[in-house]
Amino acid sequence: MSATYDPTAVRTATVERKTSETSIQCTITLDHQPGVKQQIEVSTGIGFLDHMLTALAKHGQMSLSLKCKGDLWIDDHHTAEDCALALGEAFKLALGERRGIRRYGTGFAPLDEALARAVLDISSRPYFCGDLQLVREKIGDLSTEMIPHVFESFAQAAGVTLHVDVIRGKNDHHKAEASFKALALAIREAIQRDASGEVPSTKGVLAI
Repeated sequence: MSATYDPTAVRTATVERKTSETSIQCTITLDHQPGVKQQIEVSTGIGFLDHMLTALAKHGQMSLSLKCKGDLWIDDHHTAEDCALALGEAFKLALGERRGIRRYGTGFAPLDEALARAVLDISSRPYFCGDLQLVREKIGDLSTEMIPHVFESFAQAAGVTLHVDVIRGKNDHHKAEASFKALALAIREAIQRDASGEVPSTKGVLAI
């Protein structure tokens, strides 16, 4: 067991990502001490992306501050991708050494007629696979093609294996929101801690 492992420590991290396309500051907190309220402040310049990341944090019981200034006069790609990369990097740093956690998480989330499933493995093997069944070109100012790319970028930066699928649904807003909420529930389950401090792998290590 790591000499520094503390199952009661608050897991939090801040990252800054600056390129010629975006400037991002992201702080994530995975745990809260008793009496400390969850704080969420998301401002990406893309309203629907703000809505989705806020839902992710809220239902994942995480505090999140994410602010981005991006080249939205070009399109939404750089902003959406880089926000997901920053979020994934912050998640990875906050999680720290991957021991004493459940590692696997599954979440099902309904929203009216839509039902989504997310399955997460905090594995250090970044991979995304999903079928969101989105048919519209845009939801608000966010291109629907960017929604699976957000999940993919998060998985790559966080070092997780992630599967997100819409099981049924008709309304694209509902399908997308159910997907983010399902991921939130999967994250909450996967990062749960115990006092063992053991690495949840037969290899004895989950490289970070």
